[in-house]
Amino acid sequence: MDLSRVAEREAAVVSGEEREAAVLAPVVRRDGDDHVLFTKRADHLSDHPGQMSFPGGGREPEDEDLLATALREANEEIGLQRDEADVVGRLDDIRTVTDYQVRPFVGTIPDREYVPSDAEVAEIAVLPVAGLTDTANYESERRDHPHYGEIRLHFFHVDGYTVWGATANMLVQLLELTTDWELPPEPERAVDYDADLPG
Repeated sequence: MDLSRVAEREAAVVSGEEREAAVLAPVVRRDGDDHVLFTKRADHLSDHPGQMSFPGGGREPEDEDLLATALREANEEIGLQRDEADVVGRLDDIRTVTDYQVRPFVGTIPDREYVPSDAEVAEIAVLPVAGLTDTANYESERRDHPHYGEIRLHFFHVDGYTVWGATANMLVQLLELTTDWELPPEPERAVDYDADLPG
């Protein structure tokens, strides 16, 4: 992955949502290849239970800024120490269906064992970029959402995990910026807005 394009760009900012959040998209170099670390959210959480996500969460009053939010949450969720993360830049802010404005940061972290927080994280998955960029592992669909209009959902199926939702939206931009992967111009199918989703 070429992270220089993340470092050099001016990321888009969104505002207007009542709640702010931040995540860290952690890149791990393992056995000579790039990987991306994801967490699988615990099933008892009220927002997005069981989904794959990047370490992160809502901004707290004590957080100096949104980068501090992302690093604090990464520490709480996987045990990443603040000085272990080399943050190179960020992706465009996004809005989620749970009324958060989320700021995604991108950084490299050491290849070591990370311990999931029992309270929030069910599992940690370190997925190879080669698998994420394999077109055989990607699909998308168009839905006409009653509140958000026409939306495109992305699904990355790698090593038994499915990354979708807001995290997949961030992953699309990360891969387009840092690899030669290109988003297919059209989704494979159109489905009803209430069709079944993973998990």
